[in-house]
Amino acid sequence: MQMRFRLLYAPLLCVLVALVISCDDYDKWTTDPQDRLAMSTDTLAWDTLISTVPSTTKVLTVYNRGDRGVRISKVMLGKRAQSPFRVNVDGQSLYQGEGTDFEVRRKDSIVVRLECTLPETGRSEPVRMEDELLFTLESGVQQRVLLTADAQDAYMIRGMVLQHDSVFLTDKPYVIYDSLKVDSGVELTLPAGTTLMFHDKAGLDVHGTLTALGELERPVTFRGDRTDRMFPYLPYDNTPGRWEGIRLRSSSVGNRMQHCDVHSGKYGIICDSTSLETVQLTMENSVIHNIAGDGLHLKGTSAVVANTQISNTQGTTVYIYGGAYQFIHCTIAQFYPFDAERGDALYLANQVDSVYNHLYMAHFINCVITGYGDDVIMGSILEGQDYVCDYLFDHCYLNTPAVENDERYVGVVWDDEDQPLRQEKNFRLFDTDNFLYDFTPDSLSTIRNMALPEAAALYPNDRLGRCRQCDSIPDAGCYEYLVP
Repeated sequence: MQMRFRLLYAPLLCVLVALVISCDDYDKWTTDPQDRLAMSTDTLAWDTLISTVPSTTKVLTVYNRGDRGVRISKVMLGKRAQSPFRVNVDGQSLYQGEGTDFEVRRKDSIVVRLECTLPETGRSEPVRMEDELLFTLESGVQQRVLLTADAQDAYMIRGMVLQHDSVFLTDKPYVIYDSLKVDSGVELTLPAGTTLMFHDKAGLDVHGTLTALGELERPVTFRGDRTDRMFPYLPYDNTPGRWEGIRLRSSSVGNRMQHCDVHSGKYGIICDSTSLETVQLTMENSVIHNIAGDGLHLKGTSAVVANTQISNTQGTTVYIYGGAYQFIHCTIAQFYPFDAERGDALYLANQVDSVYNHLYMAHFINCVITGYGDDVIMGSILEGQDYVCDYLFDHCYLNTPAVENDERYVGVVWDDEDQPLRQEKNFRLFDTDNFLYDFTPDSLSTIRNMALPEAAALYPNDRLGRCRQCDSIPDAGCYEYLVP
């Protein structure tokens, strides 16, 4: 029995001896200066960050590709406790910007997580801040990773209700939490160069009057407050749904938006029903783009929209239900890239769910209305002896089936298979991979040289200030093709 016992356990003893030898070999550590770690990057850079607001977390992976383990005697920030950066190495936070005794086994790696909160700089322009993360190996070798971020000071607004006429400053952006409300009878003026950055679920709620007077080179910007990237090629600012949007309540009239940029909201602008005696919204030379809901939602109100681009919405790009409206030299383009289930470019109605709302006027002059699909213009129009609906498409480029013998379609060109270019091919730049769009007509597009000159004379320059009357006939839409 004793001999049998020895024979049974002899193989097990061999395995244990082998494991011991293997572990001893595995845990062999190097102090050779030639043995170094490999970093996933030599520079960790954040985009422009709002001062005092914590950043998102970035990850640095530290690899040991050698055959022997590497001990790290110390990891520290160059500015130690004074650094705006925070570091966690392999689950251990660096206290006062410094930590000791880390190991990276052979053919293994550890993860370093980094964040930062940048201090206020007292400057209106972004200020570059840098530090370095230093790894001191047991061999005495030092390896470094550069850390960099740009700090942008901002005015912080939390749950503000404006009860007196106010003019915002332009020296630095406003970051808005919990929405900004303009009370009834109060005017908010946003001069050229004003930037409003809204946190998630925050928006602009106007019961009084909004006067946003941007300039070509200094627009008034409404956007989300995320300044980082979803992916290396995609900033959050280029994605929809980052903030709520702008809502003009029924008490809000006489709103003016000139050279404004509204983008990446859950909706663009919603205009509630109000009296038609005063125009609720006049919008010129502006952009509403990349919206998760409706771009411009108009219900039982009045608006004049000119020289303006409204584009790429998951909901309806322009939604009209009753009221009185005029669109001149507008580009309404429905090429929303994030979901195939997108709304129409234009929805025109005087009844919804059997509820009638009189559409007094909806005139589209020298406009481009197009998008993916064979018909991007829909509606619900009730007409009869007692229901007269004054809608007109005059010298417009329309992506909808051709309408014959109807005096409400004048000088219209249909975006159909008879055209040399269709849908997105009508435009100069359409880079869906990088979410870049330029809705200037292509040189071969039928959008060119089709506009009504008399209406173009009201807006002699396009949205970008280019001369609309410098060639034979102006182009439809808000952009004019310039011959090289």
